[in-house]
Amino acid sequence: MSDTVYQIITDRIVGLLEKGVVPWQQTWKGRLGIPRNLGTKKTYEGVNLFLLASMGYQSPFWLTFKQAIKLGGNVRKGEKACPVVFWKILEDKTDGAKEPKKRPLLRYYSVFNVAQCEQIAYLVPDIASVDRPACLIAKPEQLVERMSQRPPIKHGLAQAFYSPREDFVGMPTRRSFASDEHYYGVLFHELTHATGHQSRLNRATLTEKAGFGTDSYAKEELIAEMGSAFLCAHAEIVERTIENSAAYLNGWLQRLKGDCKLVVHAAAAAQKAADFITGKPKLVGVESEAHP
Repeated sequence: MSDTVYQIITDRIVGLLEKGVVPWQQTWKGRLGIPRNLGTKKTYEGVNLFLLASMGYQSPFWLTFKQAIKLGGNVRKGEKACPVVFWKILEDKTDGAKEPKKRPLLRYYSVFNVAQCEQIAYLVPDIASVDRPACLIAKPEQLVERMSQRPPIKHGLAQAFYSPREDFVGMPTRRSFASDEHYYGVLFHELTHATGHQSRLNRATLTEKAGFGTDSYAKEELIAEMGSAFLCAHAEIVERTIENSAAYLNGWLQRLKGDCKLVVHAAAAAQKAADFITGKPKLVGVESEAHP
């Protein structure tokens, strides 16, 4: 079942790429525009954020079929749902073991945008009235300054990069970029790489030092791209430089078609990296979002 879920999500992402839409490069109008559940008001994370943002609806609010009915409304006939995933933690009890072994299993459910529903419009709050998670809303320079264990950032170099061996981020001068938004988008990409250092999150795709073109290298690049997207959303950056050349799209299409788990795992790692940079509190025992 788990592999089937991976394939469902990957097929959806592949379908978007084939249309020229790069899900992890979608923009949101600040944190309030990030997809969230109407009932719980919790924002979606990881690959779910990309899936829902790519649907193109103006409202950020989503809900399940059962939630719509419970609220006294319904989903209009013929509307198609969008799948979102969550991790269900199973416990395997082994004879002689002191504690059961926990095993995460990927599951999914379906949600609809409020625009696909009837008789619940009066329940949709004014977006300005929704509580803003202040700890995650910050200007881009504040995110950079407040990053825990931030590596040195050296400007004036010919290109942007992160050096795992020397643990520093290299950047061209700020005026070399077309805009401040472009500058921070690139810087967030490199800082996401930096979270993988062994002194921080110790991410295998970075610490294994895989060469260019390898699967591990490609996954680390995808993590950095997604991490930059998450951080731009936190910093309320809505203007981003979008790479959607044929070569770029075909490269990811081939990768995803060859590994159905790539996009889900990369998005989870990117979310973890973004949480590290923003300083989001860790919830003990929670593997991933599990709300509707």
